[in-house]
Amino acid sequence: METVLMRKSCFGMTFTRLQVLLAGALLFLGGCASPPPAPTDQLAVSKAAIAQAVSAGAPEFAPAELSSARDKLDRANLAMAAKDYAQARILAEEAEVDAQLAVTKTRSSKAQKAAAALQESSRVLREEINRGTTK
Repeated sequence: METVLMRKSCFGMTFTRLQVLLAGALLFLGGCASPPPAPTDQLAVSKAAIAQAVSAGAPEFAPAELSSARDKLDRANLAMAAKDYAQARILAEEAEVDAQLAVTKTRSSKAQKAAAALQESSRVLREEINRGTTK
């Protein structure tokens, strides 16, 4: 029975040889997989996003989000130094998102502050108008 199995072939090879070649090819291809590239571009984008948050006023209006962004960027740089590029990319992307959140929160806070100032100005103007009409 064994000689019958060895005589059956596929592409002129016995099944045993074919299995060995396929296993070898899979091992070879698996060994050729390259590690992810270093996320230097993402680190630069994250650093720029943090700088934008600082210039927008995040230290005053969104300090927690800015601190989180800075912490994650620091951890991303440590992961880069350890050549853990996948973790570095994840942390850098999270740092960028936190910095964008800080900018958005800062803009929202500034808009609320401006709206409150405008409402106060309108209130004072109404009072002055009412004083003028009651005389």
